[in-house]
Amino acid sequence: MPVRVKFCGLTTAEDAAAAVDAGASYVGAVFAGGPRLVAAETARDNFAALDKRVHRVGVFGPDAVAHAAHVAVVVGLDVIQLHGDPRPSDVLAARARFGGKIWAAARIEGSLLPEWSEGLFREADAVLLDAHVAGRLGGTGRTLDWSAIGRSLDDLRGATTLVLAGGLSPANVAQAISIVAPDVVDVSSGVERSPGKKDHEQMRAFVRAVREAV
Repeated sequence: MPVRVKFCGLTTAEDAAAAVDAGASYVGAVFAGGPRLVAAETARDNFAALDKRVHRVGVFGPDAVAHAAHVAVVVGLDVIQLHGDPRPSDVLAARARFGGKIWAAARIEGSLLPEWSEGLFREADAVLLDAHVAGRLGGTGRTLDWSAIGRSLDDLRGATTLVLAGGLSPANVAQAISIVAPDVVDVSSGVERSPGKKDHEQMRAFVRAVREAV
């Protein structure tokens, strides 16, 4: 299956439409704070006119499961993505409240997966690998040590959908795909003019680079 693209941190209807036009399979809105934070009603309106085949993803902190379930209904989310070092128990708690997919972020500091990652691969519908930066949940712009991570995934690969984030851009996503072989690549800051404002040409260039890599 081709590598799929998720554009995250979308704050406007224009950027959401551009993501779909570029070829995204997933569009993401952030409800966990930071410069890309949007209200549930804003995300609902931004996504309202999009093709229903494109999956809507909401990004939340692990301590916001009840809030996430409420927002999911308002926005019409297909996926709840838990950030902030969720544990397998957080995934199970979210699944008990939400009938869609649950993604869990494993934030990496250095080159080693967190010790609880195996549980995330077992319980979540997808595990998203991102860089760990203190005080930030995502959109760090920091790349990972792809070679080391690729080796550490040997025993986990295939257990669930693998999503790669962390400093991806049109310039480096092909290399990341060749080393890590993810199912989905997730980009936010790497295709922005400023935080929360996407560059539509960079979005198209990102998708072209993914397709050429595959």
